[in-house]
Amino acid sequence: MAKSLTRKLIESHLVAGKPVAGEEIALTIDQILLTDTNGNMSFLQFEAMGLPRVIPRRVVAYIDHNVQQFDSRNTDDHRYMQTASRKYGAVFSKPGNGICHQVHMETFAVPGQTLLGSDSHTPLCGAAGMLAIGAGSLDVAVAMGGGPYFFPMPRVVRVWLTGELQPWVTAKDVILELLRRLSVNGGTGKIFEYGGPGLASLLAAQRMTIANMGAELGLTTSVFPSDEVTRSFLTRLGRGGDWREAAPDDDAEYDDQIELDLRALGPLVALPGSPDRVVPVEEVAGTAVEQVMVGSCTNGSWHDMASVTEVLRGQRVHPSVSFVLFPGSHRILETMAREGLLTDLLAAGVTVSESTCGSCAGIGHVPAAGSKSLRAFNRNFPGRSGVKGDEVYLCSSVVAAASALTGVITDPRTLGAQAPARLPARFADSVAGFVAPDGQGEVVRGPNIKTVPLGEPVRETLEAPALLKLGDKVSTDDISPAGAAVLVFRSNVPAIAEFCFKYVDPEFVSRAKTAGCSVIVAGELYGQGSSREVAAIGPMHLGVRAVLAKSFARIHRANLINWGVVPLTFDDPAAYDGIERDDPLRLPGLRSALAAGERVSVVNGRTGASFRASCVLTARERDILLAGGLLAHTRRGTA
Repeated sequence: MAKSLTRKLIESHLVAGKPVAGEEIALTIDQILLTDTNGNMSFLQFEAMGLPRVIPRRVVAYIDHNVQQFDSRNTDDHRYMQTASRKYGAVFSKPGNGICHQVHMETFAVPGQTLLGSDSHTPLCGAAGMLAIGAGSLDVAVAMGGGPYFFPMPRVVRVWLTGELQPWVTAKDVILELLRRLSVNGGTGKIFEYGGPGLASLLAAQRMTIANMGAELGLTTSVFPSDEVTRSFLTRLGRGGDWREAAPDDDAEYDDQIELDLRALGPLVALPGSPDRVVPVEEVAGTAVEQVMVGSCTNGSWHDMASVTEVLRGQRVHPSVSFVLFPGSHRILETMAREGLLTDLLAAGVTVSESTCGSCAGIGHVPAAGSKSLRAFNRNFPGRSGVKGDEVYLCSSVVAAASALTGVITDPRTLGAQAPARLPARFADSVAGFVAPDGQGEVVRGPNIKTVPLGEPVRETLEAPALLKLGDKVSTDDISPAGAAVLVFRSNVPAIAEFCFKYVDPEFVSRAKTAGCSVIVAGELYGQGSSREVAAIGPMHLGVRAVLAKSFARIHRANLINWGVVPLTFDDPAAYDGIERDDPLRLPGLRSALAAGERVSVVNGRTGASFRASCVLTARERDILLAGGLLAHTRRGTA
């Protein structure tokens, strides 16, 4: 049978299961990527398992979110990750060396290999012909010890590209168009594999943008072939020897196909609230903005920085606008300096910030209350920027640059002819920010680094109030907010749990403590967005024992199971309407039903109504959940 590239990548790493859509499979992992928001927890979990050294051929720990060292809690975490990396065999990427996905693509990506990352945007490296998947930190910790990564085999969808992008239209508009068509749950249970005659016209950086922001579609990952474009990219980095061809068979079979004519696209903008609220730029042109930003792992590439420079060269940022750039890596920033881009940007009044995730995660450059912010980033969930009631629009780097000049959202096509963003013959050889491991020294733990908590075994009968009733598309930002004040506690579960649902229900934490044991009720796509595992650990620590929802985001569902929180879905979604906040819920025989693979009965003590819910588990997931989570399962010697 002729095979897709995705199937070739999966079959070459398959150690358990059959690659049939919906069935659980397990893959060996070649490379691991850790971030400072979740990767430190991976190291703590790795240590809790008692493992002596990481097994995969390449493990890299990045400090890229909390780079600004506000107080010793940040630097304590940095020191912990650096000393743990040194002892256990991981490369350490220093603060300021760049955003994990951009740096990993530039430095370590190898076509044909697998990559597992503790961040949901890990699929960026799919632009290099890798199978790159984001996961919760506990799944990553297991892979660090040499264990396989388990997940349901996705459906493989070919995205067939024709034509070429018109002037002022970018790869960001490609992924925004897919979000406009499919919504933030349109990719659930799927892998997108890109192909077609339009593919050759997309630079590696453009492919990176599309693969990266596929996370907003709910995709397991995105895959591009490794071709001459990939070879050119790696050669400019001095890594031509790492290139190898990776492509589907000519008559490969796919589960579905989406067709996209690149010529038909125009500049697009996502309205505040969700990345899928996409409209043509002309519908919002003229909207005043006070803050404009370009960067993040989606738009921090050389191509983005050069495109912005071409728009701003010889001009000035509008007086009412603060315009900030976040180059994706130290390598890009150094190359910008060598090629003269920084001179033009500084002369135009641009603030060039560190090579970090920065304000994408609400760390720094928080917008003023009531103002509008236009960002070439990937997410605009409410409150993610660091302030409640924010209004964040998403766009391409050239829409951002054009708007920075005028002070209002601007269609860049009104600027006339577009000057091409040239590629440098060679990127800077930037390795100063890496520290290689030597297996020496002791791991240093500051006072903010606490022991990893354990979940409790599932009870036979669960009686608990519905402590929260939430709507659709609840993100992990809603559950555990972003921002410097919160993420500083990323190694301290008791402290970070105090922020759970801060912007949704400020009294949630105190109510949870009073209840002792509780259930959360939600609509569609509960837990979308970031892979942050604390969105499962925090509620578990506060006594949440089950989440009853219409549907779950992939990574968050896995995180709930890994921490012993039962993810239940309504058999009849209409039952959701009959539940009110604080209703006493009773789940008789919960443990027995899960063990037998049967539906779970739920009785509402206020109304007397009963309904059924399902928790479809593999045998492995069932054992983990019943034990109280993966760590508890491992510690009890049942793994």
